Amino acid sequence: MHRRTHALATATVATAALTLTLFPHPAAAQPTPVTTPVTSDFNGDGYADLAVGVPDATVNGKAKAGYVNLLWGGAKGLGRHGGLRVSQATAEVPGTPEAGDRFGAAVALADLSGDGVAELIVGAPGEDVDGRGADAGTVTVVGGAKRGTGPGSTALTGPSAKSAYGWSVAAADLTGDGGRDLVVGGRDKVVLRAAVDDGENLVVTTVLATPMGGRAPLLATGDFTADGTDDLALAFHTINAPYTQSHVRLWSWDPAERRMANTWNSSNGAASALAVGDFDGDGLDDLALGECREIADENIDDPCGPESYAKGGGIHLLYGDENSFGRRSQTLNQDTVGVYGAAEDGDRFGASLAVLDWNRDGRDDLIAGAPGEAIGTRARAGAATLLLGHAGGIVDKFGEASSVQYHQDRPRVPGAAETNDAFGTAVATGDYDKDGTPDTAVGTPGENTDSGGVWIFPKTSVTNSYALTPNNLGLPTPTTALSYGRYLSSH
Repeated sequence: MHRRTHALATATVATAALTLTLFPHPAAAQPTPVTTPVTSDFNGDGYADLAVGVPDATVNGKAKAGYVNLLWGGAKGLGRHGGLRVSQATAEVPGTPEAGDRFGAAVALADLSGDGVAELIVGAPGEDVDGRGADAGTVTVVGGAKRGTGPGSTALTGPSAKSAYGWSVAAADLTGDGGRDLVVGGRDKVVLRAAVDDGENLVVTTVLATPMGGRAPLLATGDFTADGTDDLALAFHTINAPYTQSHVRLWSWDPAERRMANTWNSSNGAASALAVGDFDGDGLDDLALGECREIADENIDDPCGPESYAKGGGIHLLYGDENSFGRRSQTLNQDTVGVYGAAEDGDRFGASLAVLDWNRDGRDDLIAGAPGEAIGTRARAGAATLLLGHAGGIVDKFGEASSVQYHQDRPRVPGAAETNDAFGTAVATGDYDKDGTPDTAVGTPGENTDSGGVWIFPKTSVTNSYALTPNNLGLPTPTTALSYGRYLSSH
């Protein structure tokens, strides 16, 4: 049976009928409630939860020490059943809040232990480590619990100053032994932490160390080799640091060598987001590259599809194939027929991506954030778009798409679109109220002068949508520039 996981890397009871208008108007089936596995349930109540990383927050007087705000799912909707703040001031969490730790710069919820309760994985790339130097960085795993948190431990620590371990994180069974392994992105480096030999031994191995522009790569996981075991996708680019390059690479576990082996490459295509789903319903994992654009060598043929689709941000889709991954591809942007809006420079269409099967037709759909989208005269107010999967993928056989757009000036969406809101900077999906239809969360870190917020769309509909902000969540210092909603966990 095919299994898929997603990486890095968030409702009142909604009405049965959705008040959405698809453009164009496809004869799409209405969603059918089904039960799906919950993989992000931190408090063990059976509902999916959302982790919001707030690395710019002050903790115990330490600026940008950072925390993670866990929002509980429940029958009344995400964030309406309370939540929990987790920081290095939390008793079970190792370390001490220090200025610039940026605890929460990467967050993920995953059931690492297999007990049905998710662990919280948190990156703190600014953590100073004794004997290793400033900004060595750490990744912490905090156990889930019905009340509060379970025990926490440091999973990985950067080996030297400025290693910045924890800039990106992902969790998946990459070794094929049934357990979950951790992938950690640091400055110009990716590392795997895997339990092998039935959990008897721990292997920490470097996946890739190369100039990445002084940043960590994007990470995603999926079964790209169609062998039943998850693989790792990573993407990075540099501009004159020390040279211009861009890569998307796939890696698979080599049990003989006990390391990850590079299995597939696409050069010259830079992306801002990665997402994994089965967009054409053939049972094979596909890879979406968000805001994909060519930056290095114009002599390389269309690494992100036709150059005309790069304007405003293009989404490039590489489809699974049992013999040759990526042999088939598609590209779209806001000038594609059926996609709301128009492609304009700076829209950043696809800067964030999340996967869901909204209409339960067996084909995954895609939520794409465009935080640079202008709404009326308000520059960078931002938007997000639902793109439906078809038999041929996100783009149908006629080269058209089906979409729904969300932004703050739509009827029934709270708030008003304002300059620099950056609605769509992050997106996440999950059935947070367990009604059988996925909900969508959209991060808006520029809201209220960078205080931020997360907009919740039950059933991925504008009907009964609501906003969660630092103020209405009762978070401390809500008037400071928290940029709440910039970092959301995947499901």
